[in-house]
Amino acid sequence: MNYKGPQKEEMISAGIDIGTSTTKLVISRFTLMNMAGGAHVPRIEIIDKQVIHRSPIYRTPLRTPTTIDIEKIEDLVKVEYQKAGIEPKDIQTGAVIITGETATKSNAEVMLHQLSDHAGEFLVATAGPDLEGIIAAKGSGAYEYSKETGKVIANIDIGGGTANVAVYKSGRLCGTCTLHIGGRLIEFKENKIQSISPPVKDLLQRWGARMEVGQSSNPIEIKKITDFMAEVIARMLNRALTLEDHALLLGHEPNWGEDIEAIMFSGGISECIYQHENGSGQTAQYDDIGLMLAASLKESTSLSEWTWVMPQETVRATVLGAGMQTTEISGATIEADNGKLPLKNLPVYQVRFEADFKIEMNQFSKRIEEAIELYDSQRDGQNFAVYFSELPYLRFREIDEFADTILTAMKQKPNPAQPLVLVLDRDYAKVLGQTLKRKDSSQSVICIDQINVENGDYLDIGQVLNTNVVPVIIKTLTFQK
Repeated sequence: MNYKGPQKEEMISAGIDIGTSTTKLVISRFTLMNMAGGAHVPRIEIIDKQVIHRSPIYRTPLRTPTTIDIEKIEDLVKVEYQKAGIEPKDIQTGAVIITGETATKSNAEVMLHQLSDHAGEFLVATAGPDLEGIIAAKGSGAYEYSKETGKVIANIDIGGGTANVAVYKSGRLCGTCTLHIGGRLIEFKENKIQSISPPVKDLLQRWGARMEVGQSSNPIEIKKITDFMAEVIARMLNRALTLEDHALLLGHEPNWGEDIEAIMFSGGISECIYQHENGSGQTAQYDDIGLMLAASLKESTSLSEWTWVMPQETVRATVLGAGMQTTEISGATIEADNGKLPLKNLPVYQVRFEADFKIEMNQFSKRIEEAIELYDSQRDGQNFAVYFSELPYLRFREIDEFADTILTAMKQKPNPAQPLVLVLDRDYAKVLGQTLKRKDSSQSVICIDQINVENGDYLDIGQVLNTNVVPVIIKTLTFQK
């Protein structure tokens, strides 16, 4: 098979991180190249990623304590695009990430969708705490460190509202955990306490300690709290949280089985430790417990038991992870109706071929019925992607039968005119897609392969590039309540 298509191309990615305290933006350029020889099935890979623009670190604009100022966010994105010399139409991939306490704001979901419409036809994600930790570990350098050394490293990304932990070994995610630990959990104004977050109030109540809004700030009492936070992080790393520590636990317990060998800090608090941002003054003005928390981390004898690895990025770890590490590339042997792309926020329904191929085919109609009940129970036309995993080796006769079964089952969908979105874990996308089109030329088909997803994930699929691949973002759409 002689592949004549383009061997190399570039695409522009944007990462926007709207966090509890700060908002950042990066623009990157990806270089894609066919890594297979001319006579082989093409294998397109991202061979180079280069940051071409970094925004300043903005204070996240809020209208009220519970609502984000959407117009100001849109304005600052426009300004940064102009500085980078790009327009929204130039963006082909990337992610908007709403992190930390910002994901709890009343208009977070509205802002996400509005911003994605204005910031370009690119792919959009919002992080729940686990995904946020994973993205930060990729932006900080912890993920690469684990790949290079084979060691078990925990990346602890501490911002204004949360500490998001992701543990990696040899490039494999071992587990995650999130704590209510961050710089803005107690805020001050003119040396008086202006706000205390609910988790800290809960902790103080357990201690029988009195601290209220309007009181003068007492550095000794505040330091007790930040020292305790540092010890909670150490116990969490050892998977030994106490009942008292649970006041600061957000979601599930630490869920990795490995013993941690090294730790890396990223996020705004890490910037207080390392001052990566060249003393720009951006991070020097603190009216919260950020500097005290950084001091408690540095002074903690419990945390000194691990090797501390210097991060490549501190406060920008999540935005760099969002802009540079969230995009995957499909296989090049795909079938896609480009007029129907991009597609955003498609829930994934997984069909695992654990049984015999014939048995699975007989059950497929029932599976699609379940998917409709799960994702489109109101029958208002919510589309979804079907992911076929653990596919056996299929001969052409079985591909033909597979296509018939899919077309019959999909007639149950309330809106049959929607594109069929099929994701395969083996290289059958082109032959299956073309067989579906041959059997029903009126049916739009997006059939891609070499992507691994699972139930509960959401997919964003970008437009077909010149190299005949599509950029894909796999994400979790979770708004913390």
